[in-house]
Amino acid sequence: MGVWGYIGQRIVLAVVVLFIVSVAAFALAHAVPGDPITALISDRQADRPEVRAALERRWGLDRPVLVQYLYYIRNLLHGDLGESISTRNPVAEDLKRFVPATVELTVAAMLFALSFGLPLGIIAGIYQNRWPDYLARMLALLGTSVPVFWLGLLLLYIFFYRLQWVPGPGQLDVGMPRPEHVTGMITVDAVLARDWDAFRSVLHHLILPTVVLGAYAMGIIARMVRSSLVAVLSEDYVRTARAKGLVERRVVVEHALRNALIPAITVLGLTFASLLAGAVLTETIFSWPGIGQYAVKTATKLDYPGLLGVTLVVAVTYVLFNLVVDIIYGILDPRIRIG
Repeated sequence: MGVWGYIGQRIVLAVVVLFIVSVAAFALAHAVPGDPITALISDRQADRPEVRAALERRWGLDRPVLVQYLYYIRNLLHGDLGESISTRNPVAEDLKRFVPATVELTVAAMLFALSFGLPLGIIAGIYQNRWPDYLARMLALLGTSVPVFWLGLLLLYIFFYRLQWVPGPGQLDVGMPRPEHVTGMITVDAVLARDWDAFRSVLHHLILPTVVLGAYAMGIIARMVRSSLVAVLSEDYVRTARAKGLVERRVVVEHALRNALIPAITVLGLTFASLLAGAVLTETIFSWPGIGQYAVKTATKLDYPGLLGVTLVVAVTYVLFNLVVDIIYGILDPRIRIG
């Protein structure tokens, strides 16, 4: 199979996965006990059937579930995600407002994970079964084992409440105006507006949520890089390079590390997608106005359009990153295309 045939096959599979996800998400959202209309109307209007009937017609809840799904797919193909029951805004507008903050936090967390996970994995692989390896593996294990909510509350208590080294929850200091909205990411908007006070403030507020969200990814990356590097260092071509008299640094960097990082591509892609999707607890603890907070709000209000919008963003993120990883793998290793 050629490269283009392989890419086309993966795109078709991605579309099928998204279709299955849409069906499952729609069915699960409507299977949750509760009634969004009851959560929406006031107690004074609760006993007025005409009010309930009007609201059900407005959001199409008076139709059978299958008909609702078909209407949802039709609107989705036209770029319409529906209207949020809780915010009364188009879901696309809500997502446009909340997603940039999550992307900003996720990118910061991924940079943190790479900055610490790659060196830890390389050190552990080079010094296998020695004290640097044990130390790096212990840090990686802590990163993957400590619950997000516990780590977030602990860091807030130590570094914000007790030591007062970093600011508390939120994106900016209290009373500081937001930069002019351009991208929705305050760091970028502050740079574009040359508002350096806001830029410094948001960087300080990013420290704790970045560490909390990136700790798990750091541990995963470190462990994956270590295992790949240990396997590569035992290969024949590495022993041959050493037998030729090459210095160890050159053997590791030019021969071993380059090949050891190839399996890590999958982990990097899927880890970034998981960070983007798994920021709910981190954003809730640190009052970060991203898609996680929006997901909690729509879930508590049984907001079907909002929930489906969040699910769609998460699903598309996973599928796109998985698709990119598959394509890169297929280009780097022809054996995958043939298989």
